[in-house]
This record gives sequence, C-alpha cells and structure tokens, in this order.
Amino acid sequence: MLSRNIPEFLRHAPTPGVRGFAVLAGIEASLRGMLVSVWPLVIYQAMGESAAKVSLVYFLLGIASLSWGLMVPWLNRRLPRRWAYTLGAALYVVGATLAMQGGALAPVALLLTNFATVTVFICTNAYVMDYIARHDLGQVETQKLLYSGVSWAVGPMAGVFLWKWWPELPFIIAIGIAALLLGTFWFLRLGNGKLIVRARAPAPNPLAYLGRFFRQPRLISGWLFAVLRSSGWWVYVVYLPIFCIQAGLGDRVASVAFSVSNALLLTAPFIMRWMRVRGLRRAIRAAFACAAFCFAMAGFGEIWPPVAVIALLLGSVFLVMLDTFGGLPFLMAVRPAERTEMSAVYSSFRDVSGILTPGVSWLVLLVSPVAGVFVACASGLAAMAVVAGRMHPRTGERRARPEGAAAPSDEPPSRMQTAAEPLSRRRAVSR
Repeated sequence: MLSRNIPEFLRHAPTPGVRGFAVLAGIEASLRGMLVSVWPLVIYQAMGESAAKVSLVYFLLGIASLSWGLMVPWLNRRLPRRWAYTLGAALYVVGATLAMQGGALAPVALLLTNFATVTVFICTNAYVMDYIARHDLGQVETQKLLYSGVSWAVGPMAGVFLWKWWPELPFIIAIGIAALLLGTFWFLRLGNGKLIVRARAPAPNPLAYLGRFFRQPRLISGWLFAVLRSSGWWVYVVYLPIFCIQAGLGDRVASVAFSVSNALLLTAPFIMRWMRVRGLRRAIRAAFACAAFCFAMAGFGEIWPPVAVIALLLGSVFLVMLDTFGGLPFLMAVRPAERTEMSAVYSSFRDVSGILTPGVSWLVLLVSPVAGVFVACASGLAAMAVVAGRMHPRTGERRARPEGAAAPSDEPPSRMQTAAEPLSRRRAVSR
C-alpha cells in the first residue's frame, strides 16, 4: 500500500532525454566558458610572458591528457560509469583549488582540469549513445549548444574581468559550478548506462580497441574533423590573446571577441536547419573551406593587427558551425557495442589537438611571429575541406524503414524495458 503513494518518478527513474543532456552541457559550459580565456593568461604569466614556453607547456599537457583519455575505458571497466563521471567533476574542484595558489602550480591545475573535461566528455558521450536514437543525435547536439550559448558568450569576457579584479574569484565560482554539475548529474539518475555484452570478452589491453578504430575509415575521418576543428579553437583561444598583447591591443580584446563568437551558439537550431537543406557533406566541406580562408587572412595581422582580430572573429563563425554538426559523422558511425571505447577515442581529439597545435606553433614561432601560427592553422583546415569532399553524399540522412518494420537496433528502449529484458536476449542482440 505504501508503494502506491510513492511518486512514479521516485520508484522508476525516467529514461534520460535530450533536455537532460542539454542541461548538463549547459552547466559544464558555465564552468569551462568562464575559465577558457583565463587559463592562457594565467599560464602566460606563470611562464614569464613567453609564447614559446606557453606552447611547450600546452604540448606537454596535451600528451598527459591524451594518455589519461585513452585509459578512461580501462578505468570504466573497474569503476561504474556514474562514479567515473563523479571523479571527473571532483577533478574540476581540485584543479580550481590548485589554480588559486598560482605560480608553479598553474600548469598542474590546468592538467587536472583537462583530465576532468576528458572524463566528463567520455562519460557523457557514452550516455548519449546509450539513450538517444541515432537519427536524434543532431537534435542532442543542437540542444546542447543552445543551452551552452549564453555561458560561452558571457563566460570568457566575465572570466577575464573577474580575474583582473580578484585572481581567485573565477576559480571559486568554478568550484561552485562543479558542485552544481555533480548534483544535477545525480538528480538525473543516469546510472551506469545500458548493459551491452560483447560476444567475446574485451581484450585486457586498454589500447586494443584502437585497432578497431583504425580499421573504420568513417571513424577516422570524423575524428580528424574534430581534431582540426579543435585546433582552430586552440589557435583562437590561446594565440589570439598573446597576439593582442604583443601588438599592443590589450588583454581584453581577445576575450571580447571570443564572447561575441560564442554568442553564435544560440543560432545552433538555424545552423542545423541550414545543414539539413544542403546535406552534411557539403556543409562540412564549406565550413572548413571558409574557416581556412579567414585564418589565412589573419596572417596579414602582422602588417595591420586589427585585421587578425576581424578575420579570426569571422573564422570563428564557421568553427561554431562545425561545433554544431561536425561531430555527427563520427557519432553516427559508432557501433553499439563499442560506445565507451569509441567515446574515449573521440574525446582524444581535444588532447591530440592540444599536442598538435602547440607543437606545430612552437616550430612556427622559431622562424615566424605569432601571425604565422594563423596561417599554419589555415592549411590544416583546408586539408579537412578536401577530406570532407570524400564523404558519402548521403551521410547524415535518415534511413528509410519499411512500413510495419521493427524499430532499428540503435533505438534506445526505456530503462524499465532494458531491466526487464532477459540477459540471454541482451547477449543475443549484442552479437
């Protein structure tokens, strides 16, 4: 009798939906958006205002973050996913706490923050692929960007303002947001995801799944899109502030430009509609080509500094477009039984770009001023426009299903259905 008086949402957790993942993305964006423009200034200050030393620090941090990201699936086999997500949120807190100490601890604080971002990203992507149907992935990406738009638009400018007023304040606020993120995650009760058992036990080597990744060209191209898109943001976020300081434009111009460009995330639904009209392949190719042109024009900033700011601001428009639909080729190609492993591979794009961008930039800065970094980035973006032209023309289109046919296997059932399904049936489906 007592059980009848308990509300349904307490007795049975609802199936996670698009809005729940969008809310999580919006909260995390509040944390990352506020600190994204603060970290380059903190590291630049800690490294004695040397652009080359900043590149070296980011290069080493990228290697460490990549190693961590590749080990997360191994960790997830020994630690339930809900606790792995909790660990990621806790690393945000520890990183912000160390950042308030400043000095030599600044790189360590940034490293732990990168670990947190990678862990949360891998877990979130695995949850999305568990509970969201393949043809709805675009809606998830759109809603996530829409909920994150205000945070990314206001955060960079507010973060620098607060940091100059009181250096510890942005990190204190970040600790509070991390606590809110963790509380929201547990309120949504995402659990450990759907149970999918492979026909054979997974290989004991945590890097063994990389072989399966390299045998799938669609995954490789989708991952490369994410790497070069992220490299464009790296150049925009890290090297534009350094360029502005060296050119005498001040340390706030770049944060204002970054906030303005991120405000475009609020147009994500319109960008997605534009993509659907033209097709995913044409949209990705056009966005990369236009971004490459803008970054190449920024190279003329050595002659007239404002042209670099204007050109990179225009280039960021196309990076936002790629943020909206550039991840779809990879997510649509992932097999259900490899969601956690391939989520780890996909999340490595941040760390690989974090190695590639400062590494190449360090070499460029040996023979060229900072404007040369913009031109080098333009060449990488142009290469991705060529790769996008080799995609299948119908990539991203919804598959037709005969009338009366059963729902596709990637359509996520409700949590109650998953729990009630016999284990033998789940194993058969996984095979």
